[in-house]
Amino acid sequence: MKTWMAAIAAMALVVTGCRSSDPELPESNLPDNVAPILDREDAVDVHSFAKPLEARVYHVALDLDVDFEARRVAGTATLDIDVADDAETITLDSRNLAIEKITDVDGNPLDWSAGETSEALGTPINVTFGDARKLVVHYASGEDASALQWLTPEQTAGGRHPFLLSQGQAIENRSWIPTQDSPGIRQTWEAQITVPTALTAVMSAKGVGEPVPEGETGRTFKFDMDKSVPPYLIAIAVGDIEFRPLGLRSGVWAEPELLPAAAAELADTESMISAAEDLFGPYDWGRYDMIVLPPSFPYGGMENPRLTFLTPTFIAGDKSLTALIAHELAHSWSGNLATNATWADFWLNEGMTVWAEQRIVEAVYGEEAYAQQVALSMEDLNEELGNLEDWQKPLAIDLKGKHPDDGFNGVPYDKGAAFLRTIEAAVGREAFDEFMRGWFQRHAFSPVTSSMFLEELKQHLLGGDEERAEALMLEQWVYGEEMPENLVQPPADAFAEVDSAIAAFNNGGTPNGEAWSGWNTAERLRFLGGIEQDLPTVRLAALDRELELNDTGNNEILFLWLKLAINNRYDPALPRIRQFLTTQGRRKFVAPLITALAEDAEWGRPIATEIYAEARPLYHPITTRGLDELNLLADRNEGKESAET
Repeated sequence: MKTWMAAIAAMALVVTGCRSSDPELPESNLPDNVAPILDREDAVDVHSFAKPLEARVYHVALDLDVDFEARRVAGTATLDIDVADDAETITLDSRNLAIEKITDVDGNPLDWSAGETSEALGTPINVTFGDARKLVVHYASGEDASALQWLTPEQTAGGRHPFLLSQGQAIENRSWIPTQDSPGIRQTWEAQITVPTALTAVMSAKGVGEPVPEGETGRTFKFDMDKSVPPYLIAIAVGDIEFRPLGLRSGVWAEPELLPAAAAELADTESMISAAEDLFGPYDWGRYDMIVLPPSFPYGGMENPRLTFLTPTFIAGDKSLTALIAHELAHSWSGNLATNATWADFWLNEGMTVWAEQRIVEAVYGEEAYAQQVALSMEDLNEELGNLEDWQKPLAIDLKGKHPDDGFNGVPYDKGAAFLRTIEAAVGREAFDEFMRGWFQRHAFSPVTSSMFLEELKQHLLGGDEERAEALMLEQWVYGEEMPENLVQPPADAFAEVDSAIAAFNNGGTPNGEAWSGWNTAERLRFLGGIEQDLPTVRLAALDRELELNDTGNNEILFLWLKLAINNRYDPALPRIRQFLTTQGRRKFVAPLITALAEDAEWGRPIATEIYAEARPLYHPITTRGLDELNLLADRNEGKESAET
């Protein structure tokens, strides 16, 4: 372990130093495998302090110790930089980092200063680099680093060892890596990570060699990512984990207790990779491994290159939720290969990925599965649009003055996919597939913007035909608030049997348990989402009894059932609500349910107050950031004070 670690544990940002005297270097040392910065108006990232056209980071080398007791990582980040002729300083992004010093590679101090802190964006670090083209930042993460979640042994499946996981999207990685934290500033990277001997470290990069013992208490793992990536895709997990191969180029990491179930659920991964390559072109990342994390992970999955992070809530025992894997795999092209240059164009990552996910599902599971996925996507979008403000409805949105998470809703996902399906229907699949393969190849390992996509649609797909472009309503899709009139609807008969069952139930009929048992997950979700949502207790009891909803092991179905139960104050579901909210932290599930409880002042808020106080230590900081605004903990404290007096 590094001896200076304890010394900087309580440090705040301070200013130090003088200049280095590195030998003179060429004007530009940017490698061929790193994309240049886009010099376009819609590529300016308002969520980064960096000025990359003046000076940019293109490679990061981490040398870090993981300290579970102090709940921080500490060590050095060595940054390779490329600078314009007249540049004298480079600006990095940071959030609550304890910086000891910044030097050149020979240890000579460099002048640096911390700028004004923004609650949303963190603190800019301005470094005067002189002749140096490598900066060495000596630092530690803050105890409250928003990208990192530190789990106690009791919060893991095994219950024996602690666990660390990271979540970098959208602007969280600046809380543990001092770099330019913008998706438009792609960087190669490497790392050596020292962890306690009993634990294993994995990262979103190729492992290099075997772990090296560090005395009697630690092991050092080395990693290398020679493809340039947006910095939010640098990810780490440390815990008591084991690996099981799934095929020649895929496998899964998980705690030993979860590994058999995880491997069984992921058995179709190789088939999905082959289907994706047939659709979108070669898989350029080498391996496609996954890690099933403890249940606190805030998302269904995170598409970290070479190592997708997954929630255990997708494990249903019957592969019924593996569309999640198709989605994260599709990001290997849409998002990781060609990446939104700013978070205002998040749809270029997610809308393309939903479209690609649905195509993979079709290739592996058939046309009916595809039609049902598309129909559910449109159903979700229609519900989402009714709850959003107008500024949130375009695909390319204005996020000035807002946190990137403010644009995190169903629009970039489902409206983006609907846009691509509409173009596909207009020009034909063969032509559109060829165009999309070309899009990914032309912009491999590069940032992209909405205007670039529209330009290439007109040039490469439509051959410069302005009338055809106008008929497709391209600008309205991307920049407009209303759904364009040329929207292609999903097949009307995708859920014919289920829709008949919905109509029968809504007309007073009893739920049909026999029919339910023969439906797939998509059909069950359609039924629960389509029936009347305002139901008396006797009707809810009949649903629960006939369909065994409280006992389901499918978390997507359970979520819709518990949402229905909360909206109708169904007391018999309360034990299951408590169990669900205190054993997993997937934001998609916990945020709507806790919010729905909290907004019901008379019945639900006291329940939410009690559950949130118990569950909050399990949740990732990304999840608690929004839920804390409900002021449930304040309610609980007030209740305690009232009881004591």
